[in-house]
Amino acid sequence: MHEMGIALQIIDIATAAIPPEMRGRRVEKVNLRIGKLSAVVVDSLNFCLEIATRDTSLAEAEFSIEEVPVVAQCRECGYEWQVAQAVFKCPECGSGNLEMISGRELDVVSIDIEEPVDSEMQNQSR
Repeated sequence: MHEMGIALQIIDIATAAIPPEMRGRRVEKVNLRIGKLSAVVVDSLNFCLEIATRDTSLAEAEFSIEEVPVVAQCRECGYEWQVAQAVFKCPECGSGNLEMISGRELDVVSIDIEEPVDSEMQNQSR
């Protein structure tokens, strides 16, 4: 299951992206974009993230996954469409000369970190 390796990489990326002054705060949410052609089984990835984040700053984080559809564009006629089946030819002109516009993404888009409580903010301003 390659999803565990992907989960570990997501954890590394998210942890490294936390600014030094915010380390130690709880990560509330990690927003991901995963393309349908990325060969990631979302349920398996969620399971792996749950296991791999135990005892980390991401332990209680929600992982929000936006699945990105496969979109192709014909290089011959310029027609762009969302690919619904594994037929990779232009429905407009029949050409197989295509460019994949989306569907291969595997991105950490953003990380939501808990806001400091008032007393913590006051201590930082002193």
